[in-house]
Amino acid sequence: MNIRRDVFQALADPTRRVIVGLVALQSMTPGEIAEKFDSTRQTISKHIQILTECELLGQTQSGREIYYHLNLKKLKEVGDWLEPYRKMWEGRFDAIEDLLDEMQKKKTKRKK
Repeated sequence: MNIRRDVFQALADPTRRVIVGLVALQSMTPGEIAEKFDSTRQTISKHIQILTECELLGQTQSGREIYYHLNLKKLKEVGDWLEPYRKMWEGRFDAIEDLLDEMQKKKTKRKK
């Protein structure tokens, strides 16, 4: 049975976000990933399994070793989905900054 996990639920966990960051830099074996944490290897394996099931991580076998790497196509899908929200909030923050600048100018004029 192939379980399809939600990518956002997977990324909600801080440990999984660190794993994504690690394999973004280079492909790593489960053991190499587990060495970066104080958690048990079984716990890290479960995190890797979840990231693989939601397709954020891909795997390649080289001899007896399995290497995990970031699935850039899936990450781009996540980024594309988030982009409209990023633009919306960026616009709102710019508007707040403009308002604060305007208020500061008015305050400065009154002091003179």
